[in-house]
Amino acid sequence: MSFSSDAWARNAALYEKTRAMPFNQELASGQLDENAFRHYMIQDAHYLVAFGRALAIAAAKADHADGVVQFADAAKGAVIVERSLHAGFMKQFGIDDATFEATPLSPASHHYTSFLIATAWSAPYPVALAALLPCFWIYAEIGRDIQARAAQPNPYAAWIDAYAGEEFHALVRAVIATVDRAAEAASAQTREAMHQAYTHAAQLEWMFWDSAYRQASWPV
Repeated sequence: MSFSSDAWARNAALYEKTRAMPFNQELASGQLDENAFRHYMIQDAHYLVAFGRALAIAAAKADHADGVVQFADAAKGAVIVERSLHAGFMKQFGIDDATFEATPLSPASHHYTSFLIATAWSAPYPVALAALLPCFWIYAEIGRDIQARAAQPNPYAAWIDAYAGEEFHALVRAVIATVDRAAEAASAQTREAMHQAYTHAAQLEWMFWDSAYRQASWPV
């Protein structure tokens, strides 16, 4: 069994909890509170900068030239291409630059970004990739799942279409293939560390959406 197949099977129940959580159910129905979506967009824009940094570190650690290009391009996509989508959403939902800049990372966002950057810096290349994989893969699967049952018209259609689209899914398939290749050459100990990193990142994906739904902030 490939690493990715094994990781998905080990975390299938967690994915189902993520798929069924209120944020994603209400996003599909078009009934998600706009304030929750605004919270999500601000936090995700902050997150993508850190995600891009972690991808850039992974590119520097890559064991093959193709990996350098793959993850350097993914870092560029995270910081530039996807943030252009956010800029459109922020304008649509009335989030100005001052509001964005004045809003700090939420506790869940801070935890997730700190984990990714720390893992990218300190862990072996295969483990760093495993930590980054859930953000790609879970978003792709959630995007397709929501698109299949989304109410029409839907105020969040652009977000849904971005993550359900073939361009994003092709990127995700390429990342999965690279992670599996890295896992094939890894020791059993490293593969288990990859599984731990994947699961923790998948848990943080759930926490990120849950935090947005609750519009969570620092309690003190």
